Amino acid sequence: MTTSQPSTPNHHANYPGFAGPAAYLAAASMVLGRQDNARLAERLSGLAAGDAVADIGCGPGSAARRAARLGASVTGIDPTPAMLQVARLLTRRSLQTVTYVQGSAESLPLPDSSVTVAWSIACVHHWSDVDAGLAEARRVLKPGGRLVAIERLSHPGATGLASHGWTEEQASTFAGRCRTHGFTAVKTNKHTNSSRKTVSVTAAAP
Repeated sequence: MTTSQPSTPNHHANYPGFAGPAAYLAAASMVLGRQDNARLAERLSGLAAGDAVADIGCGPGSAARRAARLGASVTGIDPTPAMLQVARLLTRRSLQTVTYVQGSAESLPLPDSSVTVAWSIACVHHWSDVDAGLAEARRVLKPGGRLVAIERLSHPGATGLASHGWTEEQASTFAGRCRTHGFTAVKTNKHTNSSRKTVSVTAAAP
């Protein structure tokens, strides 16, 4: 799938959501597939014990569980019931600081100024409305809270699975939207891990 607006950071906003047996297969593929990104999100956010994390588009909860093991309290948010079901199944009872709730980036089920970290891993390219999502992220973040978005680094004109991610231009556009919404210390970086190249945008809530 290509896009007529190559700089749009949510270029897969109209992509069909996960449903039925395919949703469970997708969840299973993400259990191990997002471990590198979870570690990267931890590092980029400066995650520490006592942080309160909103994991936007948490999928099967790999990053949420990692954050909880490091002493953070976590709310994993995803619009897909199957993802949440798998996340709950895989989360040990000992990780009592993890809660999973159904919701979207555009309508986060969290109070104002309730988290210190908001991250979205391999998900922003599916947000239906980037501006609404950023407004919600700013609403739920405490002053000085950290926003982290991580996507697979893709190439202009990529199709199929390879198009699920961001080009450098799309990452730059998202960074610009963060600044428009009042976020500060906005940075864009490329990374290489054991599985693939990724691109991130980090920012701080005013």
